[in-house]
Amino acid sequence: MTTQEILEKLKYNRGVFPRQALQEAVARRDEIIPALLKVIEDAKLLPEAPYHKSYMAHIYAMYLLAQFREKRAYPLIVEFFSIPGEFTLDCTGDVVTEDLHRILASVSHGDATLIKSLVENQHANEYVRSAAIDALATQVACGEANREEVMAYYQSLFRGGIEREHSHVWNELVSCCTDLHPGEVIEDIRQAFEQGLVHDGFIDPRYVMSTFKRSKESVLLKLRSDTHRQFIQDAIKEIEWWACFKPLNQPEAIRGQKVPRTADAETAVRENKEVAIRKQKVGRNEPCPCGSGKKYKKCCGFKQL
Repeated sequence: MTTQEILEKLKYNRGVFPRQALQEAVARRDEIIPALLKVIEDAKLLPEAPYHKSYMAHIYAMYLLAQFREKRAYPLIVEFFSIPGEFTLDCTGDVVTEDLHRILASVSHGDATLIKSLVENQHANEYVRSAAIDALATQVACGEANREEVMAYYQSLFRGGIEREHSHVWNELVSCCTDLHPGEVIEDIRQAFEQGLVHDGFIDPRYVMSTFKRSKESVLLKLRSDTHRQFIQDAIKEIEWWACFKPLNQPEAIRGQKVPRTADAETAVRENKEVAIRKQKVGRNEPCPCGSGKKYKKCCGFKQL
């Protein structure tokens, strides 16, 4: 299979997982990287072109380049997700909220400069900015950033680095500080809750305080063992289970959607999630039944507020 043939197989979602094409892409890593970089570079032009609802080449490219830990992808991915508004979410589905932080950490090699620019970009989507905040914590979890330096940056965000109005950016900032141990910023967090900048349905202030009382070592040990704070190591395993590759009547389809948000697919996945949740009495700190791997209060429980 030639590079062009691989790219053609990966261009659109045809309802069948393109395992062979992805395996070929991994086998031809050095040969295909320039082509994948071009796919990411061209993705920023999608808003100016007729958008094909099944286009997925840019998504496959992001995961493959993250697996390859290709640093040249770093500025291209940041540039793409800097596009204002909802477009980047619309054409990447749940990638932003599920894996963008890991993708950024994988291609950045500990360089936080562009990630920080994304955090501070008021024109970027709030969920993109949140993923960038999480990418810094992921760098710490993976041993490529210093916890104290990241916490100092987080503290600067509390103290004027980001606009002081409620958004998901604040939710994620408090969550990541808590995951790194909130010692240095506990008063900043308390003020953020008092001023209504953080939604306590996303993270409970009592949980923040209980984490504050634990040792820093135990909190960081939990951070480093978090599978959602690791580099992308196998693009195929990350993608193969997605609902877009399964008949919608199969139970696995409730596990979530990480594909462009076409109306029919998104509606079906959302309805399946809601049915699963209604059938279960889920505790706020239990795994969400949608299969995201997050706690219910941080996933569908938060979305229903």
